[in-house]
Amino acid sequence: MSEPGGGDLPEPKVEQVMGKLRMLQQEKRLLEEEVGNIQPVSDNLQKELVILLTSVNEIEGIHKDKEAACRKLQWQCEESEQDFDRQLNQNKMSEELLEQYRCEIQEVKLKHRKLRMRFENQLLQLIEQHKQLDFVFNPKRLPDELKKAENIKHQLLSAEQVKLAQLHKLDEELEELKKQKQLETTAAQIYE
Repeated sequence: MSEPGGGDLPEPKVEQVMGKLRMLQQEKRLLEEEVGNIQPVSDNLQKELVILLTSVNEIEGIHKDKEAACRKLQWQCEESEQDFDRQLNQNKMSEELLEQYRCEIQEVKLKHRKLRMRFENQLLQLIEQHKQLDFVFNPKRLPDELKKAENIKHQLLSAEQVKLAQLHKLDEELEELKKQKQLETTAAQIYE
C-alpha cells in the first residue's frame, strides 16, 4: 500500500470489488432477462410488420384494379348515354315523320269525304227531281216530258261518267299514296 499523502490512489478492498462484481452480475442478469422478454415482442412486431406490408401491397393492388374497373364503367356509361341520345333522336325523327304521314292521310280522307258528300248530294237532288217528275207527270205533256227526261238522263249519265272517272282517278291516287307510304315506312324501319 502507498502512504497517505503520496500521489497514489488507495487500492480497493477485495470485498468492495467483489460487491461491485456481484452488483454488476446481478444487473447483467436483469438486462439479459429484459432482453429475453423484449426479444419475443420484437419478433412478434417484425411478423406483424411483414403482415401489414403484405396487406398494404394487396390493398394497393385491389385499389388499382378497382380504379381500372371504375374507369371502364365510366367509359361504358358514357357510351350508353351516347347510344341513348342517338336512339332518342332517331325516335323523335320517326315520330315526326309518322305525324306527317298521319296528317297527309287525314287530308286525303277529308278530300274523299267531301267528294263523297258532294256526290251524295247530287244523287239526292237527282232522286228529288225524279220524284217531282213523277208527281208532275201529265199525259198530255208526255212526249215533251219524255224528251226532256231523255235530255236530263243523258246529262246525268254524262255527269255520272265524269264523277265515276274522277272517283276512279282518286282511287288510283289513294292506292299510289298507300304504296308510297308503305315504301317510306319500310325504308324507315330499315334505317332503324
